[in-house]
Amino acid sequence: MKQLVQNLKTGETLLEDVPAPRAGRGQVLIQTTRTLVSPGTERMLVEFGRASLLAKARQQPDRVKQVLEKMQSDGILPTIEAVFRKLGQPLPLGYCHVGRVLAVGEGVTELGIGDRVVSNGAHAEVVCVPQNLVAPIPEGVSDDEAAFTVVGAIGLQGIRLLNPTLGETVVVIGLGLIGLLTADLLRLNGCRVLGLDIDESKLDLARQRGITALNPADTNPVEAVLSLTGGTGADGVVITASAKTDELMAQAARMSRKRGRIILIGVVGLNLSRADFYEKELTFQVSCSYGPGRYDDAYEQQGHDYPLPFVRWTENRNFQAILQLLATGQLAVRSLITEQVPFAGFKAIYGAIGTARSIASLLTYPETADLRPVMVLHDVSYTVGSGTVGLIGAGNFAGATLLPALKAAGANLRTIASAGGLNATLMARKFGVAQSTTDYKQILDDPSIDLCVITTRHNSHARLTVEALRAGKHVFVEKPLAIYADELTTIIDAQQASGRTVMVGFNRRFAPQVQTMKTLLGGPRTAEVPMNVVATVNAGSIPAGSWVHDRAVGGGRLLGEACHFVDLITFLTGSRVVRVCLNAMGQAVTHTTDSASLLLHYENGATGVINYFANGSKAYAKERIEVYSQGRTLVLDNFRKLTGYGFRGFSSQSGRQDKGHFNLMKQLIMKLRGGGTAAPLISFAEIINTTQTMLAALDSQRECRWVDVAGIGLVRTLPVDIAAL
Repeated sequence: MKQLVQNLKTGETLLEDVPAPRAGRGQVLIQTTRTLVSPGTERMLVEFGRASLLAKARQQPDRVKQVLEKMQSDGILPTIEAVFRKLGQPLPLGYCHVGRVLAVGEGVTELGIGDRVVSNGAHAEVVCVPQNLVAPIPEGVSDDEAAFTVVGAIGLQGIRLLNPTLGETVVVIGLGLIGLLTADLLRLNGCRVLGLDIDESKLDLARQRGITALNPADTNPVEAVLSLTGGTGADGVVITASAKTDELMAQAARMSRKRGRIILIGVVGLNLSRADFYEKELTFQVSCSYGPGRYDDAYEQQGHDYPLPFVRWTENRNFQAILQLLATGQLAVRSLITEQVPFAGFKAIYGAIGTARSIASLLTYPETADLRPVMVLHDVSYTVGSGTVGLIGAGNFAGATLLPALKAAGANLRTIASAGGLNATLMARKFGVAQSTTDYKQILDDPSIDLCVITTRHNSHARLTVEALRAGKHVFVEKPLAIYADELTTIIDAQQASGRTVMVGFNRRFAPQVQTMKTLLGGPRTAEVPMNVVATVNAGSIPAGSWVHDRAVGGGRLLGEACHFVDLITFLTGSRVVRVCLNAMGQAVTHTTDSASLLLHYENGATGVINYFANGSKAYAKERIEVYSQGRTLVLDNFRKLTGYGFRGFSSQSGRQDKGHFNLMKQLIMKLRGGGTAAPLISFAEIINTTQTMLAALDSQRECRWVDVAGIGLVRTLPVDIAAL
């Protein structure tokens, strides 16, 4: 199938061939008939992509600050690479979508195959959308009209925040598509509407719709509004314009009555004048997209609706409200359609998106679409046992770290699978991978693939690992191996039955400077010399709503990230953890804390401390490892500089930041091809021990005590000797 994307690095708007998505649990697969091009939001993305690197930096000063902080902590070259890698990730365009349901995932009961629906899907021949972002189209509403639903809901949400009453005067600043729809909805609400715009064609459209339209270029907008309201001022102002200046906010304040309300839907400068707001006691609020539920993962992705008696208008119910107005003819949108263009002719719209004065452009789609989950990019020959790799998951980490490391290690990359298809296809093209797919089982069924690399969300790691093992594949799974204790038993059973290896992405032990540390400490003999190891991780904060914090999805940051440092300390000490104690910051005891100290006690008497903190400065180094042993000290600073104290012939070692990803992949691919010894890179017993340690740490936090690691997750019908694995 085809999908429209914006390349932020080159500025190109491209129509990509990508695999068709598949409907997962709580999702709806939709074949597209119409999409509406939002001239405001999409113009900003296109213009940002076409801007120079300096212009991009000027538009996002907060991002520039983050880049400078990363340079200070990680170095210049890694930061530059990260910036260009981010810009090289094309963005899907579009969010006003109409189509017919092709399939529904498990748990979807309100929609059926063949239903006409609206959604916030992208410009693509087929989209897969969570059920709470899909609404059925009533009889009598055409596909053309329904395409205005989502953008209409944006205006409607701003009005709900304004809370206007019958007879009030409301000013709408900016009469583009959202502005005109907002003005119409306010008029339907019984308000007197005054519209402001500098485009005469838009002003004419507004006047035809019963709106008093004013051109700020011809009149002083503040004086005009005050005059039309008898000197009182507007009851409310809704700003739907897009402008860099702060003047629009100043005008909105000055034209408002005392205790007036201002709602911002568009994007304008926000350097507010205290005097303007103080003297009138004005209320100002920014409207968030389509309504309650937006950007809430539990609502949008997991399908948990807000109870109607407590949240009357969610984003989905706002969609339904707009559709009802279209069905009754109260909201008329046909006159707003500037042009209709076949999907393949998208350049007619996007080529002039920064200069054209269109209100609403519709893309029309063919009646049939290519629904194949796999697309072959180019022919590649492989042989069984050649270290051929299939990758499940195409997120940022896979594209930024794992795939470059696999490519550099000489791996034969055959197939990439991702749920949506776009990321997999773009990564496949970039790294010369033969196939992209939305059906990961094609990787499991491919006899030429030796290694299955799993980089999906954490809650799927255990299940996919077991499936891959049962399919006869070696497995490399990004940490964590599992997020619940009972998953470990299933993994152990599958691994023992398959005779295949399981490797977890504990890359730090393969870092060159960590290898130097191991040698300095005594190599294989480190197990005979108890030591103290302290790992301090300045992890930085992640938004509270992120899936990583969700115990059922990400497992929490400690489970998902601190396990790296358990494995690292295990490697340095040459022993395994027997007891663990977790102390988290704050009074509340939760499973997903991200600021805590973890105490480890090892079989050989060594101790480890992992200080994992999310409340530090981003300008400070992210990771610091300290080892104390036999009157000697080693300090590894952010995997860039290793300093030794008390070591004969060694004082320091510096270099580019290297956390071991390449060395890990190089050795893994060599193992797959029969090079070196048959021993695994990390023993399965150590991998299980590290996972048990993190699960025991969560028990420790909940129970406020030291917890023994042995036995965690090993409730089984047959006994197992972990040490023998």
